[in-house]
Amino acid sequence: MDSAASKLLISFEYIVHGKVQGVFFRKYTKEQADKLGLKGWVMNTPQNTVVGSVQGPVEKVKQMEIWLSTKGSPKSNITKFEKKNEKNINSYTFKDFEIRK
Repeated sequence: MDSAASKLLISFEYIVHGKVQGVFFRKYTKEQADKLGLKGWVMNTPQNTVVGSVQGPVEKVKQMEIWLSTKGSPKSNITKFEKKNEKNINSYTFKDFEIRK
């Protein structure tokens, strides 16, 4: 991959459906994001889904998308993954990856 592509940053927002609350989904999401060096946030919703935002280098963000849509935490069961507002960004708007209450 050329250096220009590795410096390209993208972001997207997501909604994860299924058994994703009460299974440490947010904790594992933060661990995965930190491991990949991504920024953003994750939060439970009253609709029993998990929502959030991810920012980082294209390759790492794609890895996170696969993780969020297929893997999740060990006890989670993802039935649907929605991605929206994917876009290229010039700089980060988050300073790290946080679990929001």
